[in-house]
Amino acid sequence: MGRILVSLLIGALLGGFVGFAGGIFVYPYIFLADVVATEDIGDVSGRQVVAKGSFIHADPGDPIHYGSGGVTVYADAVHLQEDFEVGPGPAFHVYLVPQPEVTPDTDVAATMFVDLGRLRAFKGSQVYKIPAGVDLERYPNVIVWCAQFGVLISPAKLAYL
Repeated sequence: MGRILVSLLIGALLGGFVGFAGGIFVYPYIFLADVVATEDIGDVSGRQVVAKGSFIHADPGDPIHYGSGGVTVYADAVHLQEDFEVGPGPAFHVYLVPQPEVTPDTDVAATMFVDLGRLRAFKGSQVYKIPAGVDLERYPNVIVWCAQFGVLISPAKLAYL
């Protein structure tokens, strides 16, 4: 009788752990994948565009971590364009990265990146405020980074104007 209770307890704990872990991974794909952001950058007539770029699929052999769409950098904000899209996942952030090239092998965590905040949606227009004092010319890339697993999702090489 004692062995049965121990087996049931272990099974319940393992089942709970597997269910919880599975939920963390499955949740973004089921419930957040269709959310489309529609943030507006506002009146751009008085704003100067500092740089532009496009998100790319950094590793075409990886069907899960991908991105596409344009990004515009202003002196005070990064605007992910309406055509922006990345594959869904947990804990994605938008970073400014000082490396001249960012690939899946780049150790982004070891750089002096600027975290602009958590990605609000996997598709659509989003605006991220740039902290005061950031020298944008030191950051030639905007990337979407999975902070939970330390994985590059999509980089956008910037062309400064």
